[in-house]
Amino acid sequence: MINKESLQFLKDLKANNNKEWFDVNRDRYETELQKVRDFAEEVLQKVKKFDEIQTPTGRKSLMRIYRDVRFSKDKRPYKHNWGGSFKRAGKHRRGGMYFHIEPGACFVGGGFWAPSPADLKHIRNQIAADPDRLRKIISSKEFKSVFKTLEGEQVKTAPKGFDKEHPAIDLLRYKQFLISQRFTDAEAVKKDFPDRVAETFRAMLPFFDYMSDILTHDLNGTPIPEDKLPG
Repeated sequence: MINKESLQFLKDLKANNNKEWFDVNRDRYETELQKVRDFAEEVLQKVKKFDEIQTPTGRKSLMRIYRDVRFSKDKRPYKHNWGGSFKRAGKHRRGGMYFHIEPGACFVGGGFWAPSPADLKHIRNQIAADPDRLRKIISSKEFKSVFKTLEGEQVKTAPKGFDKEHPAIDLLRYKQFLISQRFTDAEAVKKDFPDRVAETFRAMLPFFDYMSDILTHDLNGTPIPEDKLPG
């Protein structure tokens, strides 16, 4: 699984982010890539015990290490992290799961990174109508022990169509709805790390279930027809 050599490879890659170095160290890359594939597969099998996941294999969850530099001023060809995501199955299950392995910056995250304008408006309308449901989740003992707080970009004052004095303005300002847990390098190389990652994903379920519910029902609580749901 993930070990000290895995992190050292990423450190070396960050310090030597060029094709010449990568070609010389391709065998190291392939060795560490296989470890990450095995890690992702183990996490996936654990997650599938408590959630329905569309991603077929751990290997398919992984993001390419090659950067798309076509429209970027940063021309470094490689990422210096391992990353992977699991997609929940079905239109009625919302929320993405992501793991990130990087020396000094390992974390497990999830939520709604870039809601469509229609989804974001719908989320805000639902929160404005009944903010207590979300407050109860993010103030729960389990949520705070794992994720601490709701994260994500926010507008500075109030989103269009909402009063800046609204009692739930602290929640309505969010443009993203994200949660994450950080891990030290020492934690990431322990044998129980796949278990801890899976348990972090499990702890996301109350938040995911709430968001899935409000995104698939109108303000009256009536289910939105499946053919009207995105995805």
